[in-house]
Amino acid sequence: MKAYVVGGAVRDELLGLPVHDRDYVVVGATPEEMTAAGYKPVGKDFPVFLHPKTHEEYALARTERKSGRGYKGFTVYAAPDVTLEQDLARRDLTINAIAKSDDGTLIDPFNGRKDLQNKVLRHVSEAFQEDPVRILRVARFAARFGFRIADESMQLMKSMVASSEADHLVPERVWREFAKGLLEPQPALMFEALEHCGLRPKLLPELTALPKTFSGPLPVRFALLCWPLAEAQILALCERLKVPNEERELALLACRCQGMLNAAKAAEFLQLFKRADAFRRPERFAVFLQAARIAQVALKADNIEKALAAAAAVDAGAIARSAPAPAEIPALLEKAREQAISAVL
Repeated sequence: MKAYVVGGAVRDELLGLPVHDRDYVVVGATPEEMTAAGYKPVGKDFPVFLHPKTHEEYALARTERKSGRGYKGFTVYAAPDVTLEQDLARRDLTINAIAKSDDGTLIDPFNGRKDLQNKVLRHVSEAFQEDPVRILRVARFAARFGFRIADESMQLMKSMVASSEADHLVPERVWREFAKGLLEPQPALMFEALEHCGLRPKLLPELTALPKTFSGPLPVRFALLCWPLAEAQILALCERLKVPNEERELALLACRCQGMLNAAKAAEFLQLFKRADAFRRPERFAVFLQAARIAQVALKADNIEKALAAAAAVDAGAIARSAPAPAEIPALLEKAREQAISAVL
């Protein structure tokens, strides 16, 4: 039984990048031997174990054979006779198919180090086309490293899109890769790759224009991506990708409120705050404003912040207590807030 560090940890170390997590492949072991050695089994689809002390993941060397559609359409074989090279052969890219033994020796049967040096993303084998999520992974790695995609790999990606295999993408897995790509240093390269292989028009037909700048946390970046879209388009995109509530809400808020950002009068500022629910959810409004600063560079966001602070400082309780009748409270509160906003503009 022998364990090797594999995948991203080896790749990032060779690139001189920080290594945060290490994954291991174990050759020559059975699940029973792993359990007897104190490892905790956690894998559902194939044998994966947690180290009893470090809690790092150790997976038994395995091979995969395509047996159906989609990412679950695989038959996995994990046994002591599976070699390290066989395990590495099932991986997506050559730069992710490098292993390191405990004495520091690198095992690189697919010339991943050469592709790292040449800044190339290249598929390991034709088995790449068996999992369409790998198209998104390649696009994401392009956004992370700025590497070019090998011509033969791009051709394979195109053929996957043209075939029915890419139609079996699972929304949750698509969003996971897509979200990671949005957070990479160069998200535009992800979209460039998806456009080139033909997946963008099929999977993301609404996204025909990209923001000039991507920055901030994921909800901000997704809102920027959706900034030019109509509400119906945002809803369709979110449904197709199963976008989480936080990102979905902010994108819709931006769509509904961006036309009110150039407010000039106190009443206009107040309508913006009411529509955006800024008094009850000031944190979300602040994130919306963060996206607006990027999307509309000429925006006078400082004025919006001053106006909101002034309006929020109005003592609604005092107004309610002094109102002649309960029915008059909303109008009196609105008037007081408008006066507060006017005083700071």
